[in-house]
Amino acid sequence: MTTLHAAPPVPDAADSPIRLEHVCVRLGGEQILDDVTLDVRRGEFLALIGPSGGGKSTLLRVIAGLLRPERGVVATRSQPALVFQDYRLLPWRTALRNVKLPADLGSGGGTSAPEALHLVGMDAYAGYFPAELSGGMRARVALARAIAQSGDVLLLDEPFAALDALVRERFNTELRHLHEKTGRTTVLVTHSIREAVWLADRVAVLRGGKIVEILDTRGEGRASAYTEGLEAHLRGVLGVGDSTRLRAAASRPERVSWGLPLLAIALGFGLWQLAAVRLNQPLLLPTPAAVWAKLVAGEAVLFGALWITARTALLGTLLGALAGVLIGYPLARWRALERFLSPFIVASQSTPIVILAPLLVSWLGYGLLPSVIVSALSALYPVLIAVIVGVREVDRTYHELFSSLRATFWQRLTHLELPGALPVMLGGLRLAASLALIGAVVWEFTDSNQRGLGFQVQQAGTYYDKATQFAAIALLVLFGVALYSLVTLLEQRVMRRRGR
Repeated sequence: MTTLHAAPPVPDAADSPIRLEHVCVRLGGEQILDDVTLDVRRGEFLALIGPSGGGKSTLLRVIAGLLRPERGVVATRSQPALVFQDYRLLPWRTALRNVKLPADLGSGGGTSAPEALHLVGMDAYAGYFPAELSGGMRARVALARAIAQSGDVLLLDEPFAALDALVRERFNTELRHLHEKTGRTTVLVTHSIREAVWLADRVAVLRGGKIVEILDTRGEGRASAYTEGLEAHLRGVLGVGDSTRLRAAASRPERVSWGLPLLAIALGFGLWQLAAVRLNQPLLLPTPAAVWAKLVAGEAVLFGALWITARTALLGTLLGALAGVLIGYPLARWRALERFLSPFIVASQSTPIVILAPLLVSWLGYGLLPSVIVSALSALYPVLIAVIVGVREVDRTYHELFSSLRATFWQRLTHLELPGALPVMLGGLRLAASLALIGAVVWEFTDSNQRGLGFQVQQAGTYYDKATQFAAIALLVLFGVALYSLVTLLEQRVMRRRGR
């Protein structure tokens, strides 16, 4: 029969990396922690157990600095590293870059990222994204990130809760060896009494927001319950859980059916040819062969015009996208500002761009600058809305992770919010690129000095040269499809990396 011994006297505060005195926390009018006093010794492994809703995770967040107590004293000798129950690995970063995150944010100070991955047995998977890892592997990466963050204090919030029994058993053994090797002060929240007794030097029982008992469990407990009878036999049959075994599904090449699109294009050309022959009016509908002949004959002029239109559309897309990010981000962060400016945003989107062209002529004259501005105004709104939606869709749990790493505003923007919003922003950019092309063509209808494809279409119409008109329109369509496809391919690559 195992005997539990009362914990020895509380050590001197100078030797306590974690010290809490009379801590009280109230959330939503409910008392979560009530007069909690606790000292954790240097290098100690302390387990917190108790019923659900007893305040264990809240206490861990208080120690990590994520929650401010209503009253009491919380003192830590260094910034603790917190491993969350859901791991919170950034999906756009590889395992190695997730472990490097604390160093990127200036919150390093522990082991180097490659060494931390080696300590948890994940160095062979450094280039994998979280979506490519099993649950146990993600737990290891999250632990490695915490090791790379803090050189002294490690907080674990039920990191093994989602793992199966055998993997959890192996993980416990590895965690115990890791603690013996690094000597880090560790606090573990768990619901498993066996896990707490086997891993920890002391176990604190938290019930009703109070620490009701602290027991010395050093050298007590056992790794597994399956040591005798039928359970032992089943344990032997099942073997040891392996949390680093990754079975990738056999890669199947994406089945891109080019047959149907090509059939649709061929059918379209056939109907065009049939309609042109039946109508027999080249001034209304030229045949595809006549359009091709015009395109070959006027190659220099038409492709020169394509460059002028493409340059305006690309510059307009870039300028509109930049303006959309600069305007959309503050609106995403501050809803009051969005409500204040909403009449102007809606009005700008509701106003046809062709109405603004004469005004810009009177204000800015003719040339490249006003053409790019018109193109940018056309591209602005989709990117602006995408930024607002994308930034607001970034999971709040990631924000808590960055708070635990003491990230600055700029670090949160560049390492979390913009990368997190990138898939939605690319979706907005697809539409923005198409609208920027339309804006460029609209300006060419207004400014005869911008001799792009829009100008060529208008000039050919003046001379009833329908074949040249169709050739210029075909180039516009091809460029628009190419631009749209390029952004789509980029978006698909980003989504695949995130496991979507």
